[in-house]
Parts: sequence; C-alpha cells; structure tokens
Amino acid sequence: MEKREGFSSKFGILAAAVGSAIGLGNIWRFPYVVGKYGGGAFLIVYLGIVAAIGLPLMLSEFVIGREGKQDAIGSFKKLDSKRPFFVSGVLGVLAAFFILSFYGVVAGWTLEYVFASITNKFAGQSSEQIGNMFGSFIADPYRPIMWQIVFMGITGLIVSTGVQKGIEKVAKIMVPLLLVLIIILDIKALSLPNSMEGLKFLFQPDFSVIDGRVVLGALGHAFFSLSLGMGIMITYGSYISDKENLGSTALQISLADTFIALLAGIAIFPAVFAYGVDPSDGAGLVFITLPNVFNQMPGGYIFSIMFFALLALAALTSTISLLEVVVAYLVDSLKMARKRASILAFTGITLVGFFASLSNGPLAHLDFFGNNFFDFLDETTANYFLTTAALISVIFVGWFMDKGRIKGQLSNEGKFSIGYESIYFAIIKYVAPIGIVLVFLYQLGVFGFME
Repeated sequence: MEKREGFSSKFGILAAAVGSAIGLGNIWRFPYVVGKYGGGAFLIVYLGIVAAIGLPLMLSEFVIGREGKQDAIGSFKKLDSKRPFFVSGVLGVLAAFFILSFYGVVAGWTLEYVFASITNKFAGQSSEQIGNMFGSFIADPYRPIMWQIVFMGITGLIVSTGVQKGIEKVAKIMVPLLLVLIIILDIKALSLPNSMEGLKFLFQPDFSVIDGRVVLGALGHAFFSLSLGMGIMITYGSYISDKENLGSTALQISLADTFIALLAGIAIFPAVFAYGVDPSDGAGLVFITLPNVFNQMPGGYIFSIMFFALLALAALTSTISLLEVVVAYLVDSLKMARKRASILAFTGITLVGFFASLSNGPLAHLDFFGNNFFDFLDETTANYFLTTAALISVIFVGWFMDKGRIKGQLSNEGKFSIGYESIYFAIIKYVAPIGIVLVFLYQLGVFGFME
C-alpha cells in the first residue's frame, strides 16, 4: 500500500493551515461583517468566541485527524466504529464541497478585478458606474463562469500534485507574500486623511449594539474564518507529524488568522472613512466601494492591482484546503488515485458552482427558501452544516473519545506539558456545546436572547 503523505515541516503545517484560515473570509467577508454588526463591539465578541470556542475546537479537530490518520469521515469511523459520529465528517465534506461551489465563484471574481485593475477599467468611472459594472458582471452568464473555471483549474492542479509538492510548497510561498502585500496596503491606508476614524470604528466598541444576532454572526464567522466544521483541520491534522505540538500549532494558527483579519480591517476601514463610504455596505464593500476609493486615492492604480492580487492569493490558499477535504475523502475512503480524485472533485464542485454563478443572473428567479441558489449555499453551510458538524465534534471529543488518547495527542505521549488540560476539557465538555446549541437555537428562531 502506498505510504500516506504528510507535511514535511512545522512551517509547512503553519503555512497550509494559516493559508486555509486566511482567505476571502478575512479580506472580503470580515470587513463587511464587522461593518454590518457595528464595528468594535462585534470585534470583541468575535475575539472572545475565537478564544473560548474556536481555538479549543480547532485543537479537537487536530486531535481527531492525527489520531485517526485518515480523511474527515474515515478518522471518525476509525476512532469510533460503533456510534454515528462520522456524520460530523460527512457534514464537513459536504460543507467543503458546497462552500467551494460558491466560494470558487467569488474567487473567480477576484481574477476579473485583477484584470480590470491592470487594464485601468475603473478610471473615470463614477461610484454608480462602478456599482453597475459589478452588477452587470456577476449577472453575465459567461464571464464569471470563465474566471471560475480558471481559478478552480489552478486549485485542482495544485491539489493533484500532493500534500508536500503541491499544497505545502505553494502555501510556503503564498502566505508570506500575502502578508507583505497586506502590510503595504495598511501603510498606505493609514496615510490617508481621516483614517483614524476608520480605526476608531474598528477598535472602539459600542456595546449597546450587541444582541443575539451579533453573537450568531461572530460565531458563524469564526467557524468560516478558522475553517472549522468543514473537515479541513481534521484532514490537515491527519498530515501532521507525531513530533509536532498540536496545542502550540492551533494557537499559532488562530493568532495568525486573527492578526490577518485585523490587518485587513486596518487596510479597508481607514480608506472607507477617508472617502465617506458607509462601512456597512455589505458584500459589495470590496468589489464596489473599494474600486471607487482607489479611483480617488493618489497611486490608486498600483494599490488597486495590489489589493485584488492580495484577494486572489487569499482566495487560492482557501480553495486549495477546501478541495483537499473532498479529495482526501476520495483517496482515503474510496481508495481513488489522487489525480483522478482531484479531477472528479473539481468537476463536481465546478458544475454546482455554475448554478451558483447563474443564480446572480439568468437563474435569479429561482427561489430557495427565500434566497437565490448562491445565498442559499452560503447561509445553509455557514449556519447549519458548520455548526452541526462542530457540535458533533466537541461532543465526541468531550464525552466519548478515550481521554488517554486525547492526552496522548496533546502531550505527544508525555513529551510536552499540557498545563491547559483542565481548561480545555471544561470548554470542550460544557462551554463549547452549550454555546453552539444556544446560538443554533436562536438561529432557528426557537427563542430570543440578549435582545
């Protein structure tokens, strides 16, 4: 039997996992979610959820993956063949499949905007014209699909070459480059007039805006941003060497992800306030508002290219990890050759993505529980698949998985001290499940809280 691949170094693990966490969630989704939920207050709730639930959950997924040494479904089956906890893995693989279906569409948009920036298409356009440009582009039945195919093709090519030669090698280049680009954009944003107002919005909390909706938004975004509940960290955990310290690895990834999200906010909000833009402009903040800002900014042509190149790089680091979840399942559980599995996964996900793309245009009239197909995939995966998969995972680790095996993974069979053990088990057994259930019930409308 062919030896299972794994990451070759600690930096490789961090680059791949941080790359997964650093994606459109940080640079496209985080700023508009912060804007939507009131700025600094949301940020504090979000940071609290990352620390109290996100980090322990990531660590639990690493434990499941490294102990199981298989894909997201196979690891659960190997660790407990008698009970149906593998449903968490099934939901994770399905979530990765469907998230990548619409995520690949948005990733394709970034390529269109890199091209538009290079060819200076935004020059001389009014704010309304730039908005119309975005609207007509996503409604076009052909161009978004063309870019989606290009982006997914690049993703499939990288994943098909394997863990070390593909995923790890590319991540080691892309993640440092991404960091350099975002720091340059931060420096530029902070030099703009009135930029301090943007920082106040981001870091000065107004606690009166916090309610159940804000908590739900923070929980959902934490799962989305940290790649939790979608099988990625279980899959990557299965590739981590037994020599590595899982606790410090999970902490470093969570800190890096949060740091990049904050850097994205620092790059965007000062620019938004400098030019009098509404920070709650939603998903269009990046694709409609910022091109207008770049038009008015000295050196805007160069910074527009840099920003959308950054967005495309961030998207690619995440599409790779999402596709790997599906490919790992096909390789491990169905014993398929990696190249064949990559082609099959790429084809299926891209085809579903066609319908997601077309739902912004020719298929916009089709209704899925009050949403078009694109938004239906987004809301269903973020609010139901990820939270349910995460809940099953924490219940499994907290209540059913052998405690000795968990301690063995956390301490590398006694080689590392785990002073956080009692706090970790308390969170996984009680805090995380209760928190997830309460917010999940709120989402279902069973009851209201914190209104």
